[in-house]
Amino acid sequence: MADIYQELKKRILVLDGAMGTMIQQYKLEEEDFRKGWFENHESPLKGNNDLLSLTRPEIIKEIHAKYFDAGADIVETNTFSGTWIAQADYGLEKYAYDINYHGAKIAKEVAEEYTKKTPEKPRFVAGSIGPTNRTASISPDVNNPAFRNISYDELADAYTEQVRGLVKGGADLLLVETIFDTLNAKAALFAIQTIFEELNVELPVMVSGTITDASGRTLTGQTTEAFHISMSHFPLLSIGLNCALGAKDMKPYLTILAKETDFGVSAHPNAGLPNEFGEYDETPEMMGEQIKDFLDNNLLNIVGGCCGTTPEHIKVIAELVKDYSPRPIPERVG
Repeated sequence: MADIYQELKKRILVLDGAMGTMIQQYKLEEEDFRKGWFENHESPLKGNNDLLSLTRPEIIKEIHAKYFDAGADIVETNTFSGTWIAQADYGLEKYAYDINYHGAKIAKEVAEEYTKKTPEKPRFVAGSIGPTNRTASISPDVNNPAFRNISYDELADAYTEQVRGLVKGGADLLLVETIFDTLNAKAALFAIQTIFEELNVELPVMVSGTITDASGRTLTGQTTEAFHISMSHFPLLSIGLNCALGAKDMKPYLTILAKETDFGVSAHPNAGLPNEFGEYDETPEMMGEQIKDFLDNNLLNIVGGCCGTTPEHIKVIAELVKDYSPRPIPERVG
């Protein structure tokens, strides 16, 4: 297996684009989310995209392949909502492990197929670990600021099951992404360390936060500097930003990370901001111009796309990075 740390020294690695955006193109119906697993489940399941790794694995494989064809070095597993916490909305808590195990297994099969074709360009699988739909730091009840609808221990338990499935399914690295609450992310990192010790393995770990508005802060109020400091206790492959802002508005915060961190820096922005219909209008060429600005300023080690991005966006990015050297990663002290 190729060493991703060594690959990062050679070149800027390309992450894939949006899974949900691609799934929407298949115009799937309720039966697609039930096939072979959940035919008799009492609740509607349409829209629970993580289930497709179980019920329509051929579609998820095809999407991974499209991103590899576009030039991606890393694809993310279809497991963004793969905790029992998120799956509780559908009454599917007990299937969290299966979702992660099969999500990683599918992606790994495709990655190995592409690495075999071009061994000089190894492909990697990042186990996608989303933030859940709960927050450990903010009360959902405006009349009771002390109330929480999730505890740290519950988050750690859910993430431990998710990580176990991803690791056993064959993920090469783990990506804790779209972090809006650093306490949730700390629970994920605790779970990762727990599984590393349980299974006697150690995989590279990426973390990626999300800036929610023009204030430059996360939903729970952290600045980019504070987010970086909060995550720096863990030996990360990279720290970065994804989602909420388009590439243009992300640049000031990536600049801070690139200056301050001795980890790699990643970015996978949305294709701009959503329009009034919730769709993303930024073309691959428009997004490419903004990514080029990141590259001109030597900010990145890993780059890809989030909401609204497609293989066409990733193809433009993959062509761009060929002309640039990766941001030098300082030697970590201590």
